[in-house]
Amino acid sequence: MRTLPILIVFAASALAQPAVLAVVEKKAGEVAFYTPEGKRLSGTKVGSHPHEILRSPDKKLLYVTDNGILWMTDPGQGGNTISIVDVAKRQRIGVIELGAYRRPHGMDLDPKTGRMVVTIENPYGLLLIDTAQRKVLRKYDVKGDAPHMVVLGPGAKFAYVANSASHTIAVVNLDSGAVKLIPTGERPQGGMLTPDGKRVYMTNSDGNSITVIDTASNEKTRTIATGKGPGRICQTPDGRTLVYNLQAGEGVGFADVATLREVKTIPLPGKPLSLTMSADGRFAWAGLQDSDKIAVISVPERKLLRVFDTPKGNGPDPVLPLD
Repeated sequence: MRTLPILIVFAASALAQPAVLAVVEKKAGEVAFYTPEGKRLSGTKVGSHPHEILRSPDKKLLYVTDNGILWMTDPGQGGNTISIVDVAKRQRIGVIELGAYRRPHGMDLDPKTGRMVVTIENPYGLLLIDTAQRKVLRKYDVKGDAPHMVVLGPGAKFAYVANSASHTIAVVNLDSGAVKLIPTGERPQGGMLTPDGKRVYMTNSDGNSITVIDTASNEKTRTIATGKGPGRICQTPDGRTLVYNLQAGEGVGFADVATLREVKTIPLPGKPLSLTMSADGRFAWAGLQDSDKIAVISVPERKLLRVFDTPKGNGPDPVLPLD
């Protein structure tokens, strides 16, 4: 009789895991599909050196930026497409052509309109894209260098762009094209909008910090000191904790939202380039590109659960759970 509750808890934990993980294998130029335990099920070719992945609001499609360059600091013309992957078929079914705009990187999508914003590194800027028509609607000047990741604000009125080489966040009015620059720490990278829409958090990888932006005033309100090299950031569903990868620090950091202080870091066996979280906040995944591994983290326990391998030389980066 004593074993019954344990079995029930185990079953509930197993059900909480996503059925499949979609992994951007940057060096291989593929999107691969894995079980949560790490078994590679299949892969589909996309463009050269893909960087980021985003799921459509209806969950049927994946969008992948075909950057064409391995590292954002490397020179080169780069690619000019966004690959479209069918989730059910696990195959690339088309692309969004960007024409003269090259090296697409970060993306965000307005679920109400289906319009996407994507940063470009050649030339520097931000694009507004109609995903239904698969066409570029507008290009914005971000008033800075090396735009990296982008976050849509509440109602998708503003886009918050990390100008990594200029150490600013460009707040772009998508209607007028007007831009406000907010100074940040060195080399801003990834960001997120809080569920209530009141804050944007943006990591500063060389500044070892997180910039806090009030979306009502579009002003910087606070800075959170972190470990070395924060890059991507998530917030737990209860709103209490920020979770982020530490690339230079080879770990994952946790910051308390109430105090805006880092409260814990855990080590990883390599440099994580990404961090994503399950919808329920139980798990996080970090791609260890240089070692061809993926780290699985228990967010509530704040510990490394396991590490699994990807094929040698494939270079995994972001991991997207497919619930």
